[in-house]
Amino acid sequence: MKFQERLKPEWLLLLLAAAIPLSFATWSALLNNFAIERAAFTGVEMGILQSIREIPGFLAFTVIFLLLLSREQALAYLSLGLLGIGTMITGWFPSVIGLYVTTVIMSTGYHYVETLHSSLTLQWLDKKDAPEFLGKVIAVGSFAGIVVFALIWLGADLFKLDYRWMYLVGGGVTLSVGVFCAIVFPMYPQGVEQRRTMVLRKRYWLYYVLTFLSGARRQIFVVFAGFLMVEKFGYSVAAISMLFLVNAVLNILFAHRIGRLVGRVGERSALVFEYAGLIIIFTAYAFVNNANIAAGLYIADHFFFALAIGIKTYFQKIADPADIASSAGVSFTINHIAAVILPATLGILWIASPKLVFLAGTAMAVLSLLCSLKIPRNPAPGNETTRVIAKPTVVATSQ
Repeated sequence: MKFQERLKPEWLLLLLAAAIPLSFATWSALLNNFAIERAAFTGVEMGILQSIREIPGFLAFTVIFLLLLSREQALAYLSLGLLGIGTMITGWFPSVIGLYVTTVIMSTGYHYVETLHSSLTLQWLDKKDAPEFLGKVIAVGSFAGIVVFALIWLGADLFKLDYRWMYLVGGGVTLSVGVFCAIVFPMYPQGVEQRRTMVLRKRYWLYYVLTFLSGARRQIFVVFAGFLMVEKFGYSVAAISMLFLVNAVLNILFAHRIGRLVGRVGERSALVFEYAGLIIIFTAYAFVNNANIAAGLYIADHFFFALAIGIKTYFQKIADPADIASSAGVSFTINHIAAVILPATLGILWIASPKLVFLAGTAMAVLSLLCSLKIPRNPAPGNETTRVIAKPTVVATSQ
């Protein structure tokens, strides 16, 4: 048996899962400090940048048209390379326009490779194995994140490295992994031929709504929770990296267990628990005045989001297998509809009242909780949502 024939597709998925955060974690961990110190960003510019960053996510549905020209696996390699290149050049453009342009390059690669990775995972894995494996994907990505955050902490705090060299290394390693995967791994066959057109189905409506709300809430966490740490509590690059490091360690320890839990208790229970926790966390963000409590909320916030794998496994259970590739792109687009609008809008609101930004997150978590109650205990094609059974009408008759 040849060496390539012994390589399992699961190994490729895990390697890609590790390569993505090597760039994205580098970009994220350095962004707030780099933008404030080198490009004189305020909340307004940061909100605009984050909205620009989400435009490629909003356009993720176009991946289905690129699949007319390339196989998913090959396109995933190209996207990973673009992510690496965008990260590598970020440090050389310390200006508002420079950050906007490099962010678009980085984000295009990131959102395409995430879309394709999600699609390939749901296609290659059995439904009963998917929740735990998705937990492993989070854990592997978090381990890669630990390496990145530890090196950034050492580079920034101990060796006083310039931002450009940290960006260069993070992006360069991602690019190298993409080249390695393209050379070493075989092209794996598709189990079910995927539709090469956009797919929007009425019976997937609950999945679309949950995905939309998840994207809206996620933006408040990604954009403004980290910005709060730097602007209000004065966290340094090293301190922010340490928070990321703690989150990554927790994911390594618990993510695969969370995936196993989702598989055992079901998507409905897992998501109800997640959204109830996020209601408390976002409300607390609005009123926190202690740096240590804020850090605790940041860690808890990140931990709860790991339960969101329940949205993916819910869709895997209800979907036509031929819809997965198209729906992966469509779902990323839906996820980013609010993401394109909210950061800039909330960036302006931030100037008036940061408290209102996080209370908006509370409102979104409440809506998500109500929607999660529509998920049936055993989702399947034809059983996508809970149904209300009407009580029989009693007709009075005269005696």
